[in-house]
Amino acid sequence: MDPLRVLLICPDPGIPLHGPSGASVHLRGIAQALVRRGLKVRLAVPRDHDHRGRHDPDLQGVEVVLRPPRTWPRGVQTLGAWADTRALLEAALADGWRPDWIWERHTDRGAAGQRAAARLGVPRLIELNAPIARERAWLAARPPSRRIEARERRSLRAATRVIAVSAWLARWASTQMGCDPARVRWVPNGIAPGPAGDGQAVRRALGLSGRVVGFLGSVKPWHGLDRLPAILDRLGTGWTALILGTGPAPIPVHPRIQPLGRLDDAAVADHVAALDVGLVPSSINAPPWFCPLKILQYRAQGVPVVASDTESHRQLIGDGGEVLASDDPDAWAQAIVRQGRRRPPPKIRTWDQVLDEALKDLC
Repeated sequence: MDPLRVLLICPDPGIPLHGPSGASVHLRGIAQALVRRGLKVRLAVPRDHDHRGRHDPDLQGVEVVLRPPRTWPRGVQTLGAWADTRALLEAALADGWRPDWIWERHTDRGAAGQRAAARLGVPRLIELNAPIARERAWLAARPPSRRIEARERRSLRAATRVIAVSAWLARWASTQMGCDPARVRWVPNGIAPGPAGDGQAVRRALGLSGRVVGFLGSVKPWHGLDRLPAILDRLGTGWTALILGTGPAPIPVHPRIQPLGRLDDAAVADHVAALDVGLVPSSINAPPWFCPLKILQYRAQGVPVVASDTESHRQLIGDGGEVLASDDPDAWAQAIVRQGRRRPPPKIRTWDQVLDEALKDLC
C-alpha cells in the first residue's frame, strides 16, 4: 500500500522554512514528524530563508515547493497576498500530485487552502498558533480588523479539524470564531527528539563556575528581559545570565549577562542543560495565546522553570518550576534561588506526540 500523501502549507512569507524563529522551528518539526510517521510529505512555503540567514540542515524526506511572493503596489497588497497564496498552492499541485489531506498553518490567507481542499475532496487541518486580527491589532495598538476576523472565521469553520497550540486558542476558536467544539483540539507544541545535553561542556567552554540562569529564544519587547539586570542584582555575584537568542528587541546590558546569539538546533540542548534555572519573564501585557517552545526545551533537559503566570505557562511547566504573578525583581530572585536548589526529572514532549494527538481518529 502506498503511503498517505500530505500537503503541508505555510502561506506566510514571514515564516521561511529555514528561518530562525520559533514558527520556522515549528514548521520543520512538524514536517520531519510527518516523515517519521511514514507519510509522503510535500511542503509548500513562500521562502526557504530570508535576511536573517539560513538555519539548520535540509529536511530529510520532504519535497519542498517554493514560490516567492511578488511585490505588490500598496493599494492591492491584500489582493496580492491572496494571489500569492493561490500561486503557491497551484505550484504545489501543478504536476497532478494529489494529497490525501492538507495541513495548513492558520493565516488570513486561508481561502485558497479551503477551496483546494473542497475541490480535491480531502480533509484540511488548520494549525492555529495565533488569532491573526487580534495579534496584528495588539502589535499596532489599534482595534482588530473586522475583515480579517471574517476571513479567519470562514477558514477555521471550514476546517476538518482545528489544532490549537494553547487552551486559550481552543476556546477562542469555539466561542469567538464559531467553530464546532468537536472539531477543535488543544495540542501543545513539541520539540525535536534528541539526546540529553552536555551542559558541563558548555560551562567549561564559557568559563562558568557559579550558578547560571538563562533565557532561550528570540528577544521580543514583551518577553520582559528588561527586568533581568535588576533580578541579577538581587541574586548577587554568584549568578550569571545567558541569553540564548537575538532580537529584534535589544538585549539588556549588565556585567553578568552573556548574550550568545541564536543557536542552531543541534546546540540548543547542550546550552539549555548548562542552566540552573530557565526563565520566561513575559510582561503583564503579553498575549495569552502563546505556547512557548522554550519551556519545552527547559523541561526536556530537567531545568526548573520560573515564568510569569499565564495559563499556558502553568500547563507546560507543571511540577517543573513555578509561576509568578508579580514583576517584582525581589520575588523573581527568590523564586530563582528556590528553583535553583532542585533538578526535576526531564520531561520530553516531541513533535511525534503532537502528531499523534492532532491526527487521532483521522489517520
